[in-house]
Order: sequence, then structure tokens, then C-alpha cells
Amino acid sequence: MAEASIGIIGGSGLYQMEALSDLEEVRVETPFGDPSDALILGTLEGARVAFLARHGRNHTLMPTELPFRANIYALKSLGVKYVISASAVGSLQGEAKPLDMVIPDQFIDRTRNRVSTFFGEGIVAHISFGEPICGQLATVLGDAIASLQLADVTLHRGGTYICMEGPAFSTKAESNLYRSWGGTVIGMTNLPEAKLAREAEMAYATLALVTDYDCWHPDHDSVTVDMVIQNLKRNASNAQAVIHEAVKRLGQNPPASTAHKALKNAVLTPLDKAPPEAKAKLSLLLQKYL
Repeated sequence: MAEASIGIIGGSGLYQMEALSDLEEVRVETPFGDPSDALILGTLEGARVAFLARHGRNHTLMPTELPFRANIYALKSLGVKYVISASAVGSLQGEAKPLDMVIPDQFIDRTRNRVSTFFGEGIVAHISFGEPICGQLATVLGDAIASLQLADVTLHRGGTYICMEGPAFSTKAESNLYRSWGGTVIGMTNLPEAKLAREAEMAYATLALVTDYDCWHPDHDSVTVDMVIQNLKRNASNAQAVIHEAVKRLGQNPPASTAHKALKNAVLTPLDKAPPEAKAKLSLLLQKYL
């Protein structure tokens, strides 16, 4: 099967990577079902990249419906070691303006209906998740943004991403609660991805693209669908440039990441005692420990 070392997950507004060459569309079967869409493999700045439209290329999947395990497993099966997740978010703080870019370093989980682990069925693992984002990959991503000096874009290194269930947006009371918790941005998708990527021993970082202020903001009610769509388009264009630069830097100097050894001390079940079916299902993740 074709391989790529860098995975890009594109969120709302980012359904393809225009700069990729030598394109190949790959459909990956996984023990966890089908991914959101076919993966698009291509070359960017000499590096092989796998791109996946998180919601499908025609945006047909709600956040709760996303096949998170299949998506991450598919990227892992292609040899991906670094995952950049581009995601539309709402802002919970005045300083994070529409069109800004945030690279969160923390998450708060407000989801209710997501499966966020590959394990179970006879194999138990508890990954370390105190630092849910790969710091080395986040630095590469932040440096890429800073070097481009994009118009109307302020970079925020660090921050807390509130991951809510959706598909409805927050109530004003919820929005103000999340602000009181120190939330920086709010979205519906990245925390399950981050947990699963860590279990799959892949470095993961979020490129959070602010489309508008969440409903706490006094100007929120004046936001129109047209305004949000225009911001999505601007963000998608900016994200293309950032990902291009980040991939270039990753290809030239791929950083070591503690995520690449995340399962070393995480699996509690003696694998020689684990059910054969479970070991077979997770062999892609466990092969170096079997």
C-alpha cells in the first residue's frame, strides 16, 4: 500500500489540498469501518502527505457521526507519524478574533456520544494524556504561521479547546461557563482525534481557525451565515499556506515526539494473555510490542 509520513485532516471549509502533486486516491478498509472519505495521497515539498476530509468532501457527516477510529487507523496504516488537524472553531475570548489561528495545548471534553479509544474487548490501555498535543509538532506549526505573516491573522500559541457534542451550538449560559473555565476556542471534533492519535503513537497538533465569536459575545447575534462562510473561505486559503509551510519544515527536519512511544507503558493487559481476536484487530498499533 502507498505510504505517507504526514497526515492532514481538513475540517469545515477545507475539503482538499490544492498544492499536492502526484495525486493518488486510496480507500482504506479498517477493523473500525470506513473512514470519512477516500484518502488523497500526494507530494508536497518533497514529502508524501495523506489528506482526509473529516466530514467527507461534500460535508455529509455530523461531528457525532464521524468515524474517528477508522480515520486515525487509516492514517496509521499509511505510515503517518505526524497529524495536523485543521479545524473551524468559535472564539471564547475577545483576543482570539475571527480569522486568527490558535494552536491549543489543552482540551476539555464536553462530548457524550463518542468512542475515543481503540482498546477494549480484552485489552486494556491507559495512555498518558496530560499534554494532549505534541509540543514539538505544535512548535513547527506555530513557526510556520509566524513565518508567513498572513494579513489579518494573529497567532495564538497555546490555549484550551472546548470539545462539545453538537450539532447545535452552545447556549449563552454554556458559553459563559466555558469562558469561566479558561476556554479559548470551542469546536466539535478534535478531542477524540487527539486521544486516538496518541493511542496510535502519532504526533498530533490542532490548527484552530477562528470563524466567529461564540454566542457569549455581544456582537454574535449580528453574525450572518454569509459572514461565517466568507471567514471559512479565508481561513481555508490561509490554512493551505500554513500547511504547505509546515509540511516543508517537517520534511526537512522531522522532530522526535514522545507520542511515538505512547503505548510503551500504557498497555496493562499481558499481551500473551490477551484474546487473539483483539490482538489481531489491534496488530497495527501493537506490532512492535507483541
